[in-house]
Amino acid sequence: MPSASATLQNLSVVTPEGVGNDRLLMPKLQYRFRITFSNFGLNSDLGVLTRQVVDCARPQVQFDEITLNVYNSRVYLAGKHTWQTLAINLRDDATGAIQKQVGAQLQKQLDFYQQASAVSGGDYKFDTNIQILDGGNGADAPTVLEDWALSGCFLQQANYQTLNYGTSDAVTIALTIRYDNAIQYDGGGTLAGVGGPVGRGASDIQIA
Repeated sequence: MPSASATLQNLSVVTPEGVGNDRLLMPKLQYRFRITFSNFGLNSDLGVLTRQVVDCARPQVQFDEITLNVYNSRVYLAGKHTWQTLAINLRDDATGAIQKQVGAQLQKQLDFYQQASAVSGGDYKFDTNIQILDGGNGADAPTVLEDWALSGCFLQQANYQTLNYGTSDAVTIALTIRYDNAIQYDGGGTLAGVGGPVGRGASDIQIA
């Protein structure tokens, strides 16, 4: 009698490369993640930020479009790229630790009391890591499946949100982060994807 579990290998899409079907792979899940910061705010006890993250966007990159007008047609090339801003929402805890860290980071960028600005970007820029995890916890430490390393970060916007008698929601602080570059690592800390090594060529453009 055929095993019922053998039918699970058919619960996927047949690929052109394969002779038959294959099992569907386990997806990465949106709620299995952590965000870590370095050189942020007071630069101490930054784990409190990690524990109070509500949600976070993933990096988004966009290339400028270069149009080359040619005989009877146009050709499009990729120009300079722009990393879009990143949104992170934090719960503001009762100890005031979150507001202190965020406030310290803003003060590093500009002293709002003295109205004195930082001398250079190196005085206030921080790093952010966005890690997707496998769900491990406690004695079974989580495995990192994907790691985005964002460098040259600063707070473009800090929104302390609203207070409302008509809700039971937690108070949050919404951060908008601007960063200079983003590199992607696999679970083993090897460059993979964005930033990973690929071949470079100078072959002529072929127009079909």
